[in-house]
Order: sequence, then C-alpha cells, then structure tokens
Amino acid sequence: MGRKETAFKYFNEQKEYTDDRVALGIEKNRKGFAELSIKDRDGAPLKGVRIKAVLEKHEFKHGANLFMLDELETKEKNDKYKELFKEIFNLATLPFYWKDLEPEQGKPRFEKDSPRVYRRPVPDLCLEYCEENGITPKAHCLNYMPWSPDWVPDDIDETKRLLDKRFHELADRYGDRIHGWEVINETMEIKLFEDRKFFKEPDVVEWSFDRADRYFKNNELIINEASSASWEQFKYNRSAYYLQIERALLNHTPIDTIGMQYHMFYPREQENVCIERMGNPEKLFAVLDQYAKLNRPIQITEITIPAYSKEEEDEEIQAELIKQLYSIWFSHEAVEAIIYWNMVDGYAAFAPQGDMASGENYYHGGLLRFDMSEKPAYKVIKNLFQNEWHTEEDCMTDGEGKTHFKGFYGKYRLTFDVAGKSVEKEIDFSKKASNRFEIIL
Repeated sequence: MGRKETAFKYFNEQKEYTDDRVALGIEKNRKGFAELSIKDRDGAPLKGVRIKAVLEKHEFKHGANLFMLDELETKEKNDKYKELFKEIFNLATLPFYWKDLEPEQGKPRFEKDSPRVYRRPVPDLCLEYCEENGITPKAHCLNYMPWSPDWVPDDIDETKRLLDKRFHELADRYGDRIHGWEVINETMEIKLFEDRKFFKEPDVVEWSFDRADRYFKNNELIINEASSASWEQFKYNRSAYYLQIERALLNHTPIDTIGMQYHMFYPREQENVCIERMGNPEKLFAVLDQYAKLNRPIQITEITIPAYSKEEEDEEIQAELIKQLYSIWFSHEAVEAIIYWNMVDGYAAFAPQGDMASGENYYHGGLLRFDMSEKPAYKVIKNLFQNEWHTEEDCMTDGEGKTHFKGFYGKYRLTFDVAGKSVEKEIDFSKKASNRFEIIL
C-alpha cells in the first residue's frame, strides 16, 4: 500500500458520510441570514437600492503560532513571513512560556528592546503586529510547569506564590489587549518522577483556573491538552481528558474553552499507526460530539500535519489531509478556532534552524518551505477561507427598503449603489447576534 492509500484509507472508506456531515454542518453552523433595512437620513425607506455584500474577515478564528515573528535570519525572510501570515490568518498564538519570558527573576521580557530568545518574540512586538493587521492575539500559556524558570524552587507554596504574581502581572499588562488565555497546558502528560511537585497536585487545574479568574475577569480561559489525550486515547465519556474537565466543571472551575492539540508526530514508517489513531473521520466526529457535551467551545490549538519531505507527492498528501481535517473541524458546531502550529519548515522546536533531520523539523510540517515558498498546504488553507468558504452576494431593497442575504458569519463590506453613487459601510454579521441591521445612507 502506497503512502496516499495509507493516509486516506478512512477518508476514502467514509467519503459519503464525511462529505454529507461536513456540508450539512457548514450550512447549519457557519452561515446565516443578514436582514438589512436601508433608510435615508430622514428615516424614510430606500427602495431599489442595489447592494453588494463581501465577506472581509471570518468570525471563525483560524491562525498559527507567531513564534518566528522577526526571528528569521534575513530581513527579506522576516518581511515575507509577516506578509504571508496576515494573508491567510485572523488569529495568532503568542508565546508566554514563563521560562523564556522571565529567564531572570523580576526582569520579564515584555518590551521590544528586550534580549532575544529564539522562537520567543516578545509580547509587545507580537501585539503591535497583530493590532496593525487586524489579527486576534491569543496567549500560550499561563501555567506550563515543564517550562518554568530554573529560579522557581520545587516547592508547592512558593510555586503558587510566584504563579499568582505572574498571573497578576500579565493580567495588568495584557488582559485588555489579549482576550484568550490558555491557563494550563498538557497536564495529562505528567511524568511522575520528573515533573515539579505542584504539577502533581490533584487540584492543579482547579487552582490555576480559579487564580486566573481572579485577575482575568473578562477573558476567555482555556484548558489545553496534547494530541494523545485529546484524540488517540479516546474512550467516549471515560476518556481521561474528558473526565478531568468534567470533574473540574463539577467543582465550579471557570473553564471557558477546551483546547485540543493535533500533532501527527509519528515517523514516516509508522504513518499507518498514526492514521489508525488520528485519521478516521467517524472517530474525529465522535471525539468532537463527546466533548461538545461539556457545553464549552472547542479550539483545535496546535496542528502539525507532516509532509516528511519536499517531494511533490508528499506535499500534496499533506495539503489534502489539511483540507479534509479543516473541513471536519470547521463544520462542527462546537469548534470555534483552528490553529496551525509552525508556518515555516526548518524552524520548529528542538532543532537547529534548517536542520530537517532533527526535532520537529523532521516532519516537514510547515505551510511554507525553508526558502519561504508556498507549499500546496498554504494554498489549500488560503483557498478554503478566501474562496470555498467565502461570501459575495448581490441584493436589492424592496418597497420597504428591506432585503437580506445568506453568508458566512464575519465582518462584511457593503457597497450601496444610491442614485448612481457608491457608498460603503461595514457590518459585523455574527452567529451570536440577531443580525438585523438598520443602515442610514
């Protein structure tokens, strides 16, 4: 069996089921009707007004980590990175790893002139880029104990005191500029004889969220977990990650959102095992359906889909897998965001720059090649959100100055043809709103 047959075994077998569920889910969960009432400045309805509605920005969040912002080796590469990132994404995950953000106690790296740490651009730089380009920032992560600074002692009470101080400082400085915060990460990956004492505490999740809620009062508080616990070890309502969240919610822990990583970190020779565990559409839908019962939105928080090489067939397989997976996630009612991980090959974790044989570089999981050229995977994501899942509709007001259109939720540019003149307005067409718009021309 060739690689293509292996990678798409279940997608091919379940094509009718998958296609039907994706199509129905997108129509039901990602689209709606916008009702427009057009009036003049005296409040009289304007009839016969032609309107063109164009989706400018999806409400549904889709992005990647921003870890290589101004981290590449040339200005040309950095400029290209910034241009290609904003071209297809409306969300960015920003690095708040404690060990790298505050390597020296009391001297956090917040400002743009702070000492550099590879793959850890400072928050002020990242936020400047996001705010200039209309990209929603998201923070990763408040409490990730394996990434604690060396100066934090392995003492439960002192760790809590220092985490409390960290949460408070970050909320004061960035709480109003970053809405979404991953509070704790990968607790199911605990190493009993290696990890710090506090990470082994039975209430580490509850404590972290309760403390975050004290300072981040108006923010989205997210729990995040690795791929194995999220997808591979799925046992319906007996899944460990599900039970962890359920217990926390029963204890009134303020978890707003469920994060589920999706790294296909299997070597090429074990891709068949990976597909068995992570590439079955019926299982993917079953996982999402089960976690949706917790009545919290879901984010697919960290995605790596391997190409394994620069060969044309391998890159095409990566792109098609992304298309299939993104379609499932986008169609599901509970999912609110899809976040790819590394945008460029050769700059992933645990490897020197450009060394494609080591660390996470091995997977060739980026959307761009090391030379910044676009892989088919990049083009697939761009096409999905800018063409296939895109709305451009023409309509005309009736005798009462009213009309409507159906489209994907998001920010729209409306162009009105009024007495031979063109007038533009913007509306926010949201799944969470009534979507009745009165517009004065």
